[in-house]
Amino acid sequence: MSSKTFGVDLSPLRASKQYRRLYIAGFVTSLGSQATYVTVPFQLKNLTHSPLAVGALGLVELVPLVVFGLYGGVLADRLNRRRLILWTEQAMMLSTVVLFVNALLRHPLEWILYADAFVVAGVSSVQRPSIEALNQQFVPHDLQRAASTLATIRYTGASILGPALGGLLAVAVGPASVYAINLVTFSGSLALLFTLRPTAPLKTDEVSDLEALRSGLRYALSRPDLVGTYVIDLLAMVLAFPVVMLPFVAERFHETYALALLYCALPAGALVATLFSSWTRHVHRYGRAIVGAAAIWGLGIAVFGYATSLVLAVLGLAIGGGADAISGIFRSTMWNESIPPEVRGRMAGIEMISYSLGPTAGQFRAGLMAAWTTLRFSLTFGGLACTGSVGAVAVALPRLWAFDSRSDVHVAQVRELRAREDPAPSR
Repeated sequence: MSSKTFGVDLSPLRASKQYRRLYIAGFVTSLGSQATYVTVPFQLKNLTHSPLAVGALGLVELVPLVVFGLYGGVLADRLNRRRLILWTEQAMMLSTVVLFVNALLRHPLEWILYADAFVVAGVSSVQRPSIEALNQQFVPHDLQRAASTLATIRYTGASILGPALGGLLAVAVGPASVYAINLVTFSGSLALLFTLRPTAPLKTDEVSDLEALRSGLRYALSRPDLVGTYVIDLLAMVLAFPVVMLPFVAERFHETYALALLYCALPAGALVATLFSSWTRHVHRYGRAIVGAAAIWGLGIAVFGYATSLVLAVLGLAIGGGADAISGIFRSTMWNESIPPEVRGRMAGIEMISYSLGPTAGQFRAGLMAAWTTLRFSLTFGGLACTGSVGAVAVALPRLWAFDSRSDVHVAQVRELRAREDPAPSR
């Protein structure tokens, strides 16, 4: 089938060699990191046998996500983004070495898993805003929607292969094997990242980092439509993020492959929805699309939480994953089309908090509520609460609901600014 049939536009990869290298490096990194992401809670579950202890991984990550996410956005607008990405990539590789060594111990230390989660949350929070800012910088303005779709495919593809690999190897061989594979993927991504051309810091006023942060926050607050996207994503993840509870849900079913299948369901649904997302090209009211997709995400997670059969649980996750992918495409497109390059890094820091802090807090909420009530109630209630809350946000923030890319003044301003840029350096 042609790319048009699937709705996938490969133009950003053809238009920019720099973006192509960054894209492939991101996939390689995500592949190993996703495998590790599912292995750490699995290992902790085997060590503690406690949903609350596993959910507490999210609590450990809260502070570094907030602090370093905001500061990473400031650094992305003031420093050489390529250099920052390289240093943080090496730091995350070193953290994986610690996990590997700990897994080889006769009695692995639980506190190492928590400490490593803290460090990785902080380092990745510094890195992510620079990556998002480079994505905007390397891709022409009119190809931002196509780039958002490709980013979803990259993430969901890695989220299918990585957890499947991690889930199977962690059970069959042991966590150390997964961490070893992650070290290999970090080596590959670093080799690609070193080939990126150096990026000069953007021309910004000579102010302190704190004032630069305040300036970014003032810009965000001046855009209720942007705030709405952050709030909706945060609510959806805090109330309905199910991934950390999957090892416990898998125990309901007799199938030996249940855990691997559950881990694959969310990204599989997202991948299918993305491959057949050509209809999104005709949607210009991004806010309404984001609200609707987030509401469907909540309903899918509610179905998953209540399910008594593996088939229904997988279906619920797949529906949720597809809806989340569509929401992500519209959010990313809205951000890159309407946010000026000089504040893109700082806005990416805030965005990263919304989609990273949410799952982190969400896994703690799910574990705590499951410990107080039942796992089924925790997941089902969270999904339904998500659907209701995003509807309330749409009512409270009409600017989000009314956003139209054809008439929005910020989109027009960024388009004009990008048109004046010389596209040659991004090739």
